[in-house]
Amino acid sequence: MENKHGSGAKAGSLGGKGFYIVLFLCAAVIGVSLWIMLTDAGTNVEDVMAEEPVVDVSGAFVTMIPADEGMRTEQEQQQQEAQPAADAGGAEDGGQTPAEENASQQEEPPAQEVFSETVTSYVWPVRGTVQTPYSVEKLLYDNTMADWRTHDGVDVACAQGEQVMAAAGGTVVGVSNDDLLGTMVEIDHGNGTHSLYANLAAEPPVSVGQVVTMGQIIGSVGSTALGEINQVSHLHFAMTKDALSTDPMDYLPEEGLAE
Repeated sequence: MENKHGSGAKAGSLGGKGFYIVLFLCAAVIGVSLWIMLTDAGTNVEDVMAEEPVVDVSGAFVTMIPADEGMRTEQEQQQQEAQPAADAGGAEDGGQTPAEENASQQEEPPAQEVFSETVTSYVWPVRGTVQTPYSVEKLLYDNTMADWRTHDGVDVACAQGEQVMAAAGGTVVGVSNDDLLGTMVEIDHGNGTHSLYANLAAEPPVSVGQVVTMGQIIGSVGSTALGEINQVSHLHFAMTKDALSTDPMDYLPEEGLAE
């Protein structure tokens, strides 16, 4: 029993000494590491101080400009310097500014003929006899529709295939097919006056936008007007003034019809 207690006392004594030895070694390692780091840092500082020249700025007035503002100011200055040079170059060379170049590059719409003549006289579109007169205030009996109705033009009886002429100069504004009046051509004579030629043969030789002159052939008499199919072969001729129906006889000359 006594031997066992004696051995335990010796082991405890060695354990305490070992702890202090380890602590001392750690402190030594830390000290050596700090000494090495401080020595390197001092060397770097001395090297940097030796390389960088010392500048005396005493008494100098320094204005601090943010980095982004400085860059923006420099860019604006470069733009201002470049703009007068570009303007001067364009003026000297007779060139165009960027805005003028962009405008010139845009496609211009193709020129279109415009009828500008003032119409003062008209001619009969065909030679024939007036079969049905103009009547918008009094009802006329319609043989085809078998009822009484108004008639907004004059029906000039003539042979089928008779050439139809423009009553005056103007611009063709309509080439169409109507359920009752058949193939139609409409001409704008300016000053709000239009003429309409109906019951034409299909596919007249004019097109929308075409400028025609007085007496020019614009089609031929056909049989396309289903609303007047029971009548003799004829041209249905109507006129409007400011989009209101008007009597064609107020514009056409007294002579010109067939005897």
